[in-house]
Amino acid sequence: MKKPRSAEVFTFHRALVKVPGVELIQLNHEGSRCNYKKIRFKFTSAFEVTFAANRSLRRGLNSTTDLLHVHERGMMKSAGHALLSSFTPPYIFPKNNYRRFPPNLLCGTSSSKSRKLYAYQQNHHSHPKSSMVVEQYLPPWFSVAPMMEWTDNHYRTMARLVTKHAWLYTEMLAAETIVYQEKNLDRFLAFSPEQHPIVLQIGGNNLENLAKATRLANRYGYDEINLNCGCPSPKVAGHGCFGVRLMLDPKFVAEAMCVIAANTDAPVSVKCRIGVDDHDSYEQLCDFIYKVSSQSPTRHFIIHSRKALLNGISPADNRKIPPLKYEYFYALLRDFPDLRFTINGGINSIDEVRAAQQEGAHGVMVGRAAYHNSWSMLGNVDTAIYGAPPSGVTRRQVLEKYQVYADSVIGMYGNSKPSLRDLVKPLYGLFWGEPGNGVWKRNADSAFHQCKTFKSLMEETIMAIPDSVLDSPIVASSSTTRVDKFLDSKNLLPLPYTPKEQEQEHELLYA
Repeated sequence: MKKPRSAEVFTFHRALVKVPGVELIQLNHEGSRCNYKKIRFKFTSAFEVTFAANRSLRRGLNSTTDLLHVHERGMMKSAGHALLSSFTPPYIFPKNNYRRFPPNLLCGTSSSKSRKLYAYQQNHHSHPKSSMVVEQYLPPWFSVAPMMEWTDNHYRTMARLVTKHAWLYTEMLAAETIVYQEKNLDRFLAFSPEQHPIVLQIGGNNLENLAKATRLANRYGYDEINLNCGCPSPKVAGHGCFGVRLMLDPKFVAEAMCVIAANTDAPVSVKCRIGVDDHDSYEQLCDFIYKVSSQSPTRHFIIHSRKALLNGISPADNRKIPPLKYEYFYALLRDFPDLRFTINGGINSIDEVRAAQQEGAHGVMVGRAAYHNSWSMLGNVDTAIYGAPPSGVTRRQVLEKYQVYADSVIGMYGNSKPSLRDLVKPLYGLFWGEPGNGVWKRNADSAFHQCKTFKSLMEETIMAIPDSVLDSPIVASSSTTRVDKFLDSKNLLPLPYTPKEQEQEHELLYA
């Protein structure tokens, strides 16, 4: 896409307000670099909002109150105040560009003012024209981490029956898998519309394959594309030379994000750790964030608050041995106010999710706790995090709806894939800590050999769970977790980060 001149950007803003009921009150425009000082809009609903911008378009956006858009590397770079989405009618945005506006349009705190919907276009691959409708989702204040062999279609289907607002991530898919399975893409990329909002995570170190994989995935209408820069698995970061190993090459990551952004309609993001082996200082983490964000359209980073060890230890040990350093995460919020950061790692309860948000995290990503204790964790997301009224859903209702899905897909790909065992696996977390859970699991394990359908397996085994458990709606979490764990981290913040370019400019200025 051709990059516009400054004058064309000015025209774009003029066109933006040429819609019914929207009046441009003030627009100050300075010089050839198109540095807007103030843009004000007035809507027929009597709302009036002022957006200020204080950095040249050439250097990116400086504040979460910016409303500046420029075509760069095939993407719209944008940021905006959370009030925009609620005060602005859907038609204010340019036609067919809803999905160009990434989630950082709503910079997230948990305040009531920021709890606004944002809209963008969904384009399902099966009906590319008839499905051009505007979907509305709440921002990713809570998301379920991508987990290999865990967050598959079956888990996501179950999870969406429990929570309507949590953002769901796919398992990591290698770009090569998508490219080489071009004739069998549905098996890897298809999902039901109910799973929105959903993020595809891809991995790889070949720009050509990343471009093609993203282009193939784009037709499925994912809500965000995420690049894996955090997996420490020897298979991925070792032999594969991607995952967390990419953190050692921020220039390549920036190039990869440009390539990904140029081949999708969705926003893009990066998931990474706070360091790799001895490359674990706060300054080195900031160098990575700065280079990737300044050289690509990436404005959202998911930060696993541990470093990765590439000495051959298992992924499980990489989640336990390196200490959590939440102070690095909260320092990033301070040093990169124009970016959006989601915290990940060691968060095991809704109380901890809320505590992280109260200390300023834009979003919180939960991994194994959302899988192994899915009823308690996911069941409280909509009410505790998004402020929705209780749904009243019960586990029996979830099982009945999941049964319809399970029996419709069993054996779909031949050789009994997916198998009955695959389909039951995501349900184990529904009864965590409940009476009869152990007996039900053992009964299910025995019944896999004789039952041919999900319905018959449930009829054979579910009596192990008391009716009082099956028919009780979600109960608000009463965790006794320490809620000051993040407050302690904020008292340990490292020194503020200054990009090396700015240090050099400062030295030259005062030499």
